[in-house]
Amino acid sequence: MKRTILIAFVALFSIVQAKAQKSEIFAPGGKAIKGYDAVAFFKQSKAVKGADSLSYQWKGANWLFASQEDLDAFKATPEKYAPQYGGFCAYGASDGSGHKSPTQTETWTVLNDKLYFNYSPKVKEIWVKDQENLIKKADVNWTELKDKN
Repeated sequence: MKRTILIAFVALFSIVQAKAQKSEIFAPGGKAIKGYDAVAFFKQSKAVKGADSLSYQWKGANWLFASQEDLDAFKATPEKYAPQYGGFCAYGASDGSGHKSPTQTETWTVLNDKLYFNYSPKVKEIWVKDQENLIKKADVNWTELKDKN
């Protein structure tokens, strides 16, 4: 009995993981940007934790906000505020490796009114040295990469 339950749990976990990895949005635990307010990066120029009570479902992820005003702004134009490459690593999307890399919230950058994240502060250091060219590469790669695991 215990073995059957364990097998069922592992199978269910594998299905959930496969579905989560195929998502266009990096959303650990179902929360985009790890629960941070996407609009705040633009309006406050800092990472602000969102509240569970101010949430919005978009592209299969739960987006949290620190204020009703930010929630309303995102609802009106989510593409304006959502991070590029679904919140996956901008440098990783540019490198042609064919996989999506997770990100850390503190690696955020707003450039030309677009939000980007990177895998780590070290990767961000590399990315910022040639952002314009890397963004061009990532934009091309993302069209195929966004639907991959």
